[in-house]
Amino acid sequence: MKIRINGADADIQLEAEKNVGEILCGLDSWLAGTGHRLSGLVIDGEAADTGSMEACFDRSVDAVDILDITTCAIVELFAESLLQTIQDIDAYEAAGFEDKSRFAAQWQQSPQALLLADQSPDLFDWAVTVFSGEGVSPQGFRLLLEERLGELRDPAAEIAKTGPLVDEICARLEELSLDIQTGKDARAAETVRAFSGIAEKIFRIFNILKLAGFPVEEITVENASITTYITEFGTALRELLAAYEQHDTVLVGDLAEYEMAPRLHRLHNAILDAITRREL
Repeated sequence: MKIRINGADADIQLEAEKNVGEILCGLDSWLAGTGHRLSGLVIDGEAADTGSMEACFDRSVDAVDILDITTCAIVELFAESLLQTIQDIDAYEAAGFEDKSRFAAQWQQSPQALLLADQSPDLFDWAVTVFSGEGVSPQGFRLLLEERLGELRDPAAEIAKTGPLVDEICARLEELSLDIQTGKDARAAETVRAFSGIAEKIFRIFNILKLAGFPVEEITVENASITTYITEFGTALRELLAAYEQHDTVLVGDLAEYEMAPRLHRLHNAILDAITRREL
């Protein structure tokens, strides 16, 4: 059997694999570490589709001359799934009452839903809620998907764009304790929500860089690896949220001003600097 990947002959030696499914299973595990996924399959010139996939997997290796495999970067597949889900929102809004009632169940079986469930469970859950006629409005969900799509398509531009937001949130974190003490509870709550949102965005962009094959292991923050720094950041964030819920004003003020604000600045700057250096 000759195996080709994206049109090029692949130097793959079969061992104990008995059918095409076993070959693809081993290949998919290897691809998972490269930021790619299987996206197409052609056996002896015949393309596999959803209906024939199971039969293709069962094909004996002795009955196949040429196995053509197509792969695609997971970031590209993820972006395509978001784009398709945005189009699904249009279809949902145009559907009649009966079709709307079945939309969520049908959507969950689609390729874009399966990929979202794997790569972004939060977006998958949001979509199910929206297509069930509950929770956030379809238009609100569309805006969320468009933001995530922008992060996938141009993470460098997105991380650069967050700079002014980081500055603003850090300034508000330094005033958080005073806001609580002076009864500005609404402003304090908004500061915590905004901080959590911008931190999550930076984490998402970091994970997108990893998926895209960016050498994130080379990034350091305060002489620590970025993975270690993010772990410590998460621990400090949980402490802040716990102190906020317990109305521990002193601890909230100390953590917000001396831990979270500088940590957020350093993390953002480290990722931005790493991307900028690589683009030069």
